[in-house]
Amino acid sequence: MDREVTTMVNADVAHDLTSKVQATTTPALKTPLRGSVLVLIQYDVCEEIRLDILRGLIPARTAQATFKSQAPGYVRYQRTPVAEPIEPVILQSGERLSGEIKYYDYGVVSMVFELPFAGDWENLIQLSARWTSDTNFEKLASRLVRQKLERAAPALIKPYRDEDWLQEDYFIFHVREIDGSPTADDLLSTQSNHIAQVVRGETATLSEDERMEILASRMSYYPGDLAVIGWNAAFIYDTQSGAETAIQLLQYANSQLLEFRHYDELLTKELENVYDFLEVGGTGWWSRWRTANAASKLHTVLLDVNELTERADNAIKFLSDMFSARLYKLCAQKVGVPDYKDLVQEKLHTAEDLYRFMVEQFNQSRAFVLELMVVVILIIELVYFFKGKM
Repeated sequence: MDREVTTMVNADVAHDLTSKVQATTTPALKTPLRGSVLVLIQYDVCEEIRLDILRGLIPARTAQATFKSQAPGYVRYQRTPVAEPIEPVILQSGERLSGEIKYYDYGVVSMVFELPFAGDWENLIQLSARWTSDTNFEKLASRLVRQKLERAAPALIKPYRDEDWLQEDYFIFHVREIDGSPTADDLLSTQSNHIAQVVRGETATLSEDERMEILASRMSYYPGDLAVIGWNAAFIYDTQSGAETAIQLLQYANSQLLEFRHYDELLTKELENVYDFLEVGGTGWWSRWRTANAASKLHTVLLDVNELTERADNAIKFLSDMFSARLYKLCAQKVGVPDYKDLVQEKLHTAEDLYRFMVEQFNQSRAFVLELMVVVILIIELVYFFKGKM
């Protein structure tokens, strides 16, 4: 089945991709930069993926977390994602596009495409500008993910409709080798403009303020490595094994962003339903009896969102690797995880306030009805009492 999809991809997508990458990925006589370009495209497809079931359905490996420094065994994913290789796509130029699909237990599927790169700084800048605005990879990833999920369907808990999938994409420009083997400081002093252009996907030279803002989001562990993190793309100068830390953390941060975007939309819809219910008449004395069901539904959503956000928030532990923890914090901040997390927390607080208000309204209505029943019983007793007197 994978080979069939590969054939379709070649027919529909390969020509467009080839015309755009042929000039920038074919090694020239002088290739001062060597590395690869990674395209991350992620989808939020269901509420949960049962990884234990999934391992029995697909040819997969366990995607262990890797860290820059030596870390004890308790630095790990809480539930290790499952990775499955995809059939390579051969472009008409002869370029081989490899990749894999990774499944996270909290319902996110991550597709990664990788293409080797060799050229100069101008080649890399042109490649960044073209790929960050290209939609062909999204079409390819969507087609492959849908095919893979057909086989993985028994492991999906509460799958979403295709049209409800949320998507995030991210580009990583990983340079493994640079002629002269410069240090991170040397690279920043001589190529800072080029690095900023790669991260922004711009062919024009950026202003000094913009360049400084981009380069402020950089980190190094050794003198010879550098990671510059942007909101849509990152530049990594490191060995293959050394870059794995940043690549995995960028995947994880973007998957978290998807989850919090999903919770934000879910809570927005739920709050709108509650406001509509209250506006239609949920505050009247007799209609308040109906608030019990609405409050119960809202409380169920609150419990579900709290549980799922906690699972996504604690999916990976950094109990002893402080560099990885700081690098993740930088990645999450740049892609927008804290912003959406704050939005979700605010809406959770609003939903909790509404829940308490609705419960209070219901209790008041119940107390009123009980008091009314007592009054009615007293009136009946008085009627029978006075009838007996007469």
